[in-house]
Amino acid sequence: MTVLVLFASLFLFIALNVPVAFSLGLSALLTIALTTNLPIGIITQKAFTALDSFPLMAIPFFMLAGIIMGKGGVSKRLLDLATVLVGWMTGGLAMVTVVACMFFAAISGSGPATVAAIGSFMIPSMREKNYGAGFSAALTAAAGSIGVIIPPSIPFVLYGVVAGVSVGSLFLAGVLPGIVIGIGLMIVSYLIAKKEGYKPATVERITFKKVLQALNESKWALLIPVIILGGIYGGIFSPTEAAVVAVVYGIIVGKFIHRELSWKDVYNSIVEASILNAATNIIIGLSISFAYIMTLEKVPNAIAGFITSLSDSQFVILLVINIFLLIVGMFIDTVSALVVLSPILLPIVTSVGVDPVHFGIILVANLAIGFITPPLGVNLFVASSVSKTPLETIIKGILPFLLMMIITLMVITYVPPLSTWLPSVLG
Repeated sequence: MTVLVLFASLFLFIALNVPVAFSLGLSALLTIALTTNLPIGIITQKAFTALDSFPLMAIPFFMLAGIIMGKGGVSKRLLDLATVLVGWMTGGLAMVTVVACMFFAAISGSGPATVAAIGSFMIPSMREKNYGAGFSAALTAAAGSIGVIIPPSIPFVLYGVVAGVSVGSLFLAGVLPGIVIGIGLMIVSYLIAKKEGYKPATVERITFKKVLQALNESKWALLIPVIILGGIYGGIFSPTEAAVVAVVYGIIVGKFIHRELSWKDVYNSIVEASILNAATNIIIGLSISFAYIMTLEKVPNAIAGFITSLSDSQFVILLVINIFLLIVGMFIDTVSALVVLSPILLPIVTSVGVDPVHFGIILVANLAIGFITPPLGVNLFVASSVSKTPLETIIKGILPFLLMMIITLMVITYVPPLSTWLPSVLG
């Protein structure tokens, strides 16, 4: 009865367009009130306790660092570097968009932030060169999802906290999968550009001198992931402290080196990051409360029993979980899904020999696809807002990119060394 009330009320609230975070909290509240003797205050107690975590402090600071660097001229210089590297190829602007999103992913840790920062430059540029409206916005939305795969990644921080896995190892593990996804999107872009006759961004061929010039212009931006990851793996600071270092570094570069960041921009960035973090904290806290009720009713055990009853094959179990996560990603935001599902699914996959770090990459890659699948598809809405393109047009254009991301997900899932090699080599 308790489980029935919990999930029936959750789906009812979601159907009524109640935000997912509040749907989780309200369904937990209703379940406690109607079917248990627990005090209602347990919801706020669990929510508050969940947020009392030092590693979670990395999330608002990585948000702030990404916003500040976007305002401080970093994204523009990364675009210039990407143009030199791949702008000469067929569909050059599309290639530049993907590479620039990969560069910015190493700064922001957020999918929507990557779409907003790169899309504001690249979508209008592609439209000026007669790239299709649906193609331009859809490509940017898809490439922006790499923002949560290439480190630093906010979902990796959250998964590390919930699952008790090293955040530093997750950061390392995300590098190669992020590159694989980027290459996949570039292949699709090239094929579409070839078919539609989209021109290169520049007629000039790549030269060593031009690459050196572009690297020199963007050196301060490229140093950011080196400082963050190098500091973490060198034992100089923790991921949380690295996020604070990234904020300070972003202010110094934007204000005193690029001279494109004003103190008013810094203030506005802090306000924007605070609002985003407040929304994220609500989602995390209420998700933990919902997960607590599920744990009391042994729902994770029931789900684990059902999945393992289907097969004892690692291949089959991972396939079933992937299908399940792809469906979940269509309706539930990444933060809620990570908090609720990680404790349920992790024991299942580890029981069949899947490395927890590898599974973290699989989980986040699945939910990254959720960024571009309706009806939730946050990146689709951001791309629509930035490009002023109707959502229906973007959804039509997203299909080939969505297919490629599912293909790369299968590669990431069934080729574990993509995720585990770097952490094992670097210890």
